[in-house]
Amino acid sequence: MDARTLAPMHLEIVEPTLANEAGHCAALFASLRSAAPELPYRLWVDRTAQLPGIEGAGVPLQRFFQRRWRKPQAWWLYRRLLRSRAPILVPTATWFDLRALDLAASGPLETGRAFLYFHKWRVSPRRAGALRRLARRQPHLSLFGTSEAIVQAMRAAGFAQVEQIEPVLGANAAPLPEAPFRALLSAGAARADKGFTHVVDLVDHMEASGSGLPIVVQASADHYGRHDDRTSADLQRLAQSGYPHLTVLTDTVDSNAYQALFAGSICLQPYGRADYADKMSAVTFDALRNGAPIVTVAGTTMAKIVRDSASGEVIEQPTPQALLQACLSILSRYREFSQRARRAGEQHTASAWRPLVEQLRLACRDIKR
Repeated sequence: MDARTLAPMHLEIVEPTLANEAGHCAALFASLRSAAPELPYRLWVDRTAQLPGIEGAGVPLQRFFQRRWRKPQAWWLYRRLLRSRAPILVPTATWFDLRALDLAASGPLETGRAFLYFHKWRVSPRRAGALRRLARRQPHLSLFGTSEAIVQAMRAAGFAQVEQIEPVLGANAAPLPEAPFRALLSAGAARADKGFTHVVDLVDHMEASGSGLPIVVQASADHYGRHDDRTSADLQRLAQSGYPHLTVLTDTVDSNAYQALFAGSICLQPYGRADYADKMSAVTFDALRNGAPIVTVAGTTMAKIVRDSASGEVIEQPTPQALLQACLSILSRYREFSQRARRAGEQHTASAWRPLVEQLRLACRDIKR
């Protein structure tokens, strides 16, 4: 369907990199739809998208985006959608999306027209100045961030409608039943900022020390099938490992299989401080809601959650020795840690989407009149 023929009958969700049901974008939409199944969603996705579960649920798809032309296509689409009265939601928004919506608009947008959810935000004096200028031009945008730091940056720029939404992606599925310890787990895409090299170091250390602990490592790529150079080198190391209790998952798994990984696990999150001091990870909430205690690094957002809920161990440096010792500490009282993790997950899951859903319901009610 050509965007020029649109009638304002849907909540238009723009997700250019959504291509299959195995990754982060699909899980994000599934969780949102679980929180508000009645909303009239329509998804603008990758041109080659294969989404049988979403289509089978009756959600209209517009296979529109090509990777090479994604940014100009997004600007063109925003311009067309803004001509209707339909609300627009960008679930994985970036600085580009803010600028593109501003450029596509003929003037200040009214309240309830555009909703942007940010999972990360790069802070710099230049960016802060540009954000302040954009806030003066578009004061009525509804903005959301995964962390308090993102929210504060948006509010400091002058945006009035800013809320925090923790990235609780598994809310559409029932939590897994309680399970005894099964394995250490490194979940999600393999990336340098997520401390993948420390996970491989741990595997090497466990092999050298004669450990018998099982470990499961997800080694899937990003949504474009890529790994950064450092992670590619670490994957080669992992492939050469002789550790007999290692399981490596190279393919991206679907949502149900992904959630099942957390049953009986200790979740390893040796994420970098520089990247995760003000950034949340959906893996944290998937682990908690499924009763998987967490090992993470001091100075990250997940460290605060773990400390506040006593749902794991926080280490100062992600050395293999420190990681293993933390895992052994949890293992000695696994059921106790697992129960605390599950309680923490319940607290975070219960109303995670509420700030966004309440506004979307109001916006969609208006377009149906």
